[in-house]
Amino acid sequence: MGSQASSPEGAHVVVVGGGFGGIAAAQQLKSRGICFTLIDVRDAFHHNVAALRASVQPGFALRTFIPYAKTFGDSFVQGRVERVDADRQTVILQGGKLIQYSHLILCTGTDGPFPGKFNTIASYQSAIQTYEDFVKQVQSADSVLVVGGGSTGVEMAAEVKTEYPDKKVVLIHARIGLADSELQPSVRQQAKEVLLEKGVELLLGQKVSNLSELQLNMTHKNMVVITDKGTKLTTDLIISCTGLKVNSAAYHSGFTGSLAANGALKVNEHLQVEGFSNVYAVGDCNNIREPKLAYHASLHAAVAVSNIASSLSGRPLTSYRTGNVTMLLAMGQDDGVGQFNGLRLPRWLVALGKSRDLLLWKSWREMQQNQPH
Repeated sequence: MGSQASSPEGAHVVVVGGGFGGIAAAQQLKSRGICFTLIDVRDAFHHNVAALRASVQPGFALRTFIPYAKTFGDSFVQGRVERVDADRQTVILQGGKLIQYSHLILCTGTDGPFPGKFNTIASYQSAIQTYEDFVKQVQSADSVLVVGGGSTGVEMAAEVKTEYPDKKVVLIHARIGLADSELQPSVRQQAKEVLLEKGVELLLGQKVSNLSELQLNMTHKNMVVITDKGTKLTTDLIISCTGLKVNSAAYHSGFTGSLAANGALKVNEHLQVEGFSNVYAVGDCNNIREPKLAYHASLHAAVAVSNIASSLSGRPLTSYRTGNVTMLLAMGQDDGVGQFNGLRLPRWLVALGKSRDLLLWKSWREMQQNQPH
């Protein structure tokens, strides 16, 4: 199964997970003429960099899901990987289907709460509808509480306040510093300034103590929220942006000796999983110390595919090197903060480079399809 008859004898690469790393790997395998199968639980790629905009802007979600089959044809298989049998070089899908591999690229990513992540088994249409339904919840709320002030929470609060300036938006964060700790302090401070300029209220150094009793993502007028410092506030809608965890279910049992404490796979400089020369881990599910970004997942994919091609032809393998942190935060479509190669960028440049279109053009181009407008 898979693509191109010109593939090296017996080579069949299985790519598990169709996120940013997975589609980059699949496209590069396709262009090199190496036989591959891409497996994902859904039928469409989710450009989740734009998920937060799709949560507040009606009609936007359609642009954030891109069907796999149109791009990869028979090389795409929809299904959930239950486990990997590394001895037999076989991937076992829910329902019992077996797919054999000569090389394996694991790109299972991270999971977290909706709307920032959407890792549910759902058809293309129902996935889009889930976001459209959520937009209605946001629209019917007079006040919104965003829980968690990491990068996702900062972007979420900014998106709501930009689209609906008259709504009361509060961001609560357990720490004092906002956004990602790997960002320059001046960039994190700038993120705070943008939120305050937009009129977002900040509750820093506090945690919601009754979160488990409250319903998320559904508008209920005047829900009472209590923090660990005794602060009481009421809100109509609560959006959680905390608790990302590595999606290890697909590979956990097959690679128990190669797991880091958080469930990520330990890799060497060639991105090979410890103890397996024909298995690679790409993106969020490997243990490379760097921010977990779509941009990095695509860079990992290029190294993994290049190394598979090199190993098939007996050439030396290339190494992945981490660089200075590049990270851009879209803060509504009109503003943003970030840094390139460790240097802070002007807000207008981030707005132009990322916030306006959220790099959607890049994924549609990668998938070789035309974006709906």
